[in-house]
Amino acid sequence: YGFQAQPMGFPGGFAVPPVQNQPAMGGAIWMPIPPSIPNCPPGLEYLTQQIDQILIHQQLELLEIVTGFETNNRYEIKNALGQRVYFAAEDTDCLTRNCCGPSRPFTIRIIDNLGREVITLQRPLRCSSCCCPCCLQELEIQAPPGTTVGYVVQNWHACLPKFTIQDEKRMDMLKIIGPCIVCRCCEDVNFEVKSVDETCAVGRISKQWTGFVREAFTDADNFGISFPMDLDVKMKAVMIGACFLI
Repeated sequence: YGFQAQPMGFPGGFAVPPVQNQPAMGGAIWMPIPPSIPNCPPGLEYLTQQIDQILIHQQLELLEIVTGFETNNRYEIKNALGQRVYFAAEDTDCLTRNCCGPSRPFTIRIIDNLGREVITLQRPLRCSSCCCPCCLQELEIQAPPGTTVGYVVQNWHACLPKFTIQDEKRMDMLKIIGPCIVCRCCEDVNFEVKSVDETCAVGRISKQWTGFVREAFTDADNFGISFPMDLDVKMKAVMIGACFLI
């Protein structure tokens, strides 16, 4: 995933980068490592440090641009200061990527700056069409891997993309409502995050317009996520998962 493992005694064989918070791996500056917090899943401490906005930038893949051959997607997850909080990488096989396209099942592994896998996103093969209400999209969020902290479930609607954010017990926590037309020219596409009764706005997930050339010739997207600063850290992780599902 772009990390250089060093044998320094950390679990999994990963190590702290030799110089903390300095430009590395293509010039990225990592967010400072936060202290451990009681009752917080390991690795999610980054989301508790006065964070109310996350930026997700998909990396351009030259092979994919030139040949049209679908490769594993990779993403930088940054805070509002532009510091890298996490690095995310898709883990699917070649046949699945190129046969199933955007509807493919996937696993996305989210890594912190210690090289630890702190969040795992798993999506089974599902349909997103309103014509198949019994087989709509669903995403499971685990933090740490193996421990479920929430789900994102698509809700049937004739014309709007709608999702429900659930906790680990399948209790509805938030709703996500997108626009009828999700492809727009020269402007962002916003998915509103609301309370369960859909009366109160809580946050937003936005697909950002990246320019004519990038939009026309690549499928690399940039997204922004905003949420309340005091939102439960597990729900912040689930909202990151919702962004990947969208």
